[in-house]
This record gives sequence, structure tokens and C-alpha cells, in this order.
Amino acid sequence: MNDSIVIIPTYNEKENIEAILTAVFSLSQPFDILIVDDGSPDGTAAIVKNLQQTYSTKLHLLERSGKQGLGTAYIAGFRYALEHGYEYILEMDADFSHDPKDLVSLRQSCEGGSHVAIGSRYATGVNVVNWPMGRVLLSYFASWYVRLITSMPIMDTTAGFVCYRKKVLETIPLDQVKFVGYAFQIEMKFLAWKYGFILKEVPIIFTERTRGQSKMSAGIFKEAFFGVLQMTVQSWFKKYIPTSTV
Repeated sequence: MNDSIVIIPTYNEKENIEAILTAVFSLSQPFDILIVDDGSPDGTAAIVKNLQQTYSTKLHLLERSGKQGLGTAYIAGFRYALEHGYEYILEMDADFSHDPKDLVSLRQSCEGGSHVAIGSRYATGVNVVNWPMGRVLLSYFASWYVRLITSMPIMDTTAGFVCYRKKVLETIPLDQVKFVGYAFQIEMKFLAWKYGFILKEVPIIFTERTRGQSKMSAGIFKEAFFGVLQMTVQSWFKKYIPTSTV
């Protein structure tokens, strides 16, 4: 069994799923993949099941009934990865906005000493391709807002391209993670930071999807804006004591 697994949540990704799986399995560094599909009506899960005949034990599938939110998909994936003993647990999108080749760099960062490696769009400027200027500004200033409120020393606080060492996900009480949308990515980094883990940003280039539909919505941004305030205030009254050695 590989020591690394990539968790990819899907909802209506039939146009991308086979290509993204092929790209990841073609890397020089071996990764297993877990698809967490929320009942995609376009048949995404059926495509994955068919490909399991080709990729055998490397390709795993969790099927859930209906859209339950990005955060709960990742939590389900994290639990699966921990139960199966993976040391490096990565998350990425199915739409090629994250370059599969960067998975190797993220894993190497964790292998080299960081506990959480973040594929960062803003660590060396603004590295985003094919986004309208309004969305670039919204995303950049969202991360600025999170840094201002939380004091977290991360340029890309909303990034969804991340590698976790197993001990991080064993320490964070996953059943207490509250956010299910955009703010989930912020909360996970915030908790890892509060528990004293080493977070490192790895520069990447983010490219907007060319196939399929974006899952962004106004409600997702609203959750992030107000959720960060709530999360920060509540953290003032908590003690973050690691349950394993950092």
C-alpha cells in the first residue's frame, strides 16, 4: 500500500474525472486516490467504478447521497485515510485548477518537516490564470481579511490544495469542525496552526476550470466572512493541547 492518498470530492465531474485520475496515477511519486462523490446525477461515480477495474487497489470510492458540502466530504475522506493508515493525506479539486504535478511538491514539503503543506496562489504574488479580475480581488482580499482577523501567518488561507501529515488529522477533533463550505479550508488551517503544527506554503499556479461548472456561490462567501469572526472569537476561550507530539 502507498503511504499517500489524494482525496478528491466530486459532484458532476464526468468531464474531468478520468483525465484527473490518469494524471495523478502517471506521476513519478505513487499516490492512491479516494473519490468522495455526493450522488452526482451525471454518473461520475459510475465512471470511477469502471476505472477501479483498471487501477485496482489504488482507486477508492465513497458514495454519499446528495450534496452534503465540501467540508463534510473531506472529513469523510480524512476518516477513511486515517482508518487505512496513510501517512500523507492530500486534498485537491477534480477540475485541473490544481496541477497534479504539484502533489509531489506538497508531499515533499511534509516529508521534509512541515506538518501542513499548502499549495499557495499568493505566496509569491498572485498566481492565478483565467480568473476575471473581480474574482481575483475577492479571493486575494478574502485571504487578507482572514489574516487580519485571525493573525494566521498564511498568505493563501482559503487554499484547497493541501497535504496533511497523519498526526495533524489525528490531533484536530474532526467531529468539531463546523464549516461545510468555503470556510472549511480556513478552519482546518486555523486549527492546525492553533495546535502548534508547522504550516508551509508551496507556490503553485492556479488555473480556472475549462470543463464543468464552478461550485462557488454567494452563500459560500457569506459563510466564510461571518464564520471567521465567530471562529476567532470562540478560539479565545479554548485551550489547544495536542493529543500527539507535534
